Amino acid sequence: MNMAEKIAGVWPEIALLLGAALCLLVGLARSVAIRRFTGWIAAASLLVAGWIVAAQVCNAGGVIGLTPYIKLAVVAVGLILLMVAAAVPVQLKMTRDIEAGREPFEPGLVIRGEFFAFFLFSLTGVMLTADASDLVWLFLALELTSLPTYVMVATSRDRVEAQESGVKYFFLGAMAAAVFLYGFALIYGATGQTSFSLIVDAANQQIAAQGRISPLLTTGIVLSLLGVAFKIAAVPMHFYAADVYQGATTAVTAFLAFVPKTAGFVALIALLGLLPDGYVPPAITWLLWIMAALTMTVGNVLGLMQSNVKRVLAYSSIAHSGYMLVGLLALHGSGDALGNGTAAILFYLVAYGLATIGAFAVLGSLQARGEEAETFDDISGLVRTHPVLAGVMLLSVLSLLGLPPMIGFLGKIYLFGSAIQHGFVGLVVIAVLNSAVSAVYYLRIASACFFGDSEGHTVSTPGISRPLAAGIAAVAALILGFAGGRLVSTARDAGGFPTGRNDVVTTPSQPPAATTASR
Repeated sequence: MNMAEKIAGVWPEIALLLGAALCLLVGLARSVAIRRFTGWIAAASLLVAGWIVAAQVCNAGGVIGLTPYIKLAVVAVGLILLMVAAAVPVQLKMTRDIEAGREPFEPGLVIRGEFFAFFLFSLTGVMLTADASDLVWLFLALELTSLPTYVMVATSRDRVEAQESGVKYFFLGAMAAAVFLYGFALIYGATGQTSFSLIVDAANQQIAAQGRISPLLTTGIVLSLLGVAFKIAAVPMHFYAADVYQGATTAVTAFLAFVPKTAGFVALIALLGLLPDGYVPPAITWLLWIMAALTMTVGNVLGLMQSNVKRVLAYSSIAHSGYMLVGLLALHGSGDALGNGTAAILFYLVAYGLATIGAFAVLGSLQARGEEAETFDDISGLVRTHPVLAGVMLLSVLSLLGLPPMIGFLGKIYLFGSAIQHGFVGLVVIAVLNSAVSAVYYLRIASACFFGDSEGHTVSTPGISRPLAAGIAAVAALILGFAGGRLVSTARDAGGFPTGRNDVVTTPSQPPAATTASR
């Protein structure tokens, strides 16, 4: 592919980057009225990017592959996230003081432009991750996704906890980046290539000559998977999640719950796609199996012990990463969506994103004692003071739990069904038991909203954007639970890209030896 063709494929990302640059410029204006346009510029950039992706799909005959699927999902969920995050700069004391005239205008202290620019930069990174066809490109895309979030966490709240969370998130993220970059270096050392297609060719040559891929290539992929596990908050790279989710403002927490996780799973799909057709070394199979089992178990067990709702949802996010790791073990299955792990992950990312953003948006719509609602006491008796928000929270946690008719139920059916078709019955049993355990803390949230005693100190935050975003996410999760057939078929079609291979993964019950399978 020449440079002109490559640039033609990234026009949506270019639209977001131009929007981010415009946000930076407008955010430096002296006029408060002009600076307030930054949020609308971010929304317009997302809409333009979505229009470009839709036009590209139409020009391709209506075929939605993995890349346009991810880009459209980023645009759709990104617009909801933008509604949740729109008020973040206004909540900061320095913004209020400057805009009220209590402090002189100082460009370095006005963060409207920077916040929305970082918002768009991170979404651009997810899109570029889906575009990646080279290890260098993948590394840069993952870092473009993550680096803005470190700043968003640290500057999103007038509390020292936010700065502490930002520093912790940054240093752990740097360590994870070093791990997967070292893995990329080993992959290059084993194959002499950075292009995905050429790495697959080199791996095929190794199998033809030795009957297996080299230990160096296996080690490189293992380290890469472990490093990228930080993006999805999977065990053993999960330790930051609860503290960072609690320390950041709720809108940024909702952003963290979806955006880096989406980029991480797209990267994991790409890395496993480097393996030749039907060949997965037992070391990688066992790594994914153990990571999936530990991640869902640790997330759910620790979620039971929390008294802070944001921490509960943080451990819930860890558990859902474990569920999606189950789908990675059945990465490329049959054309049927029920047997295709890639399709199941793509569908579940949307299902999880809608539900978790709905829950966080409800918390962000409430204040208790001058701070955002976080504890179970803050949402106790919510149905009597804010019945609509209580209903939205109920729909969100039911979808996260995976009860019908919510979209989360369909998502788990496809994830677990794909694993069963590939022989991972034991892991699915663990996943189902973990889903039952998660019911305890999800229903505890619902019980607090509907059966708790209202203490009268919780009020709604100014503005309509967050409650509206919460309602849109919850209603979408409900409607797609009833009528998600189109999204399922789209995810199934996207699951055949970019490689379209029919990989068969060795099950842990088989002897620890690499296997091969024909197409």
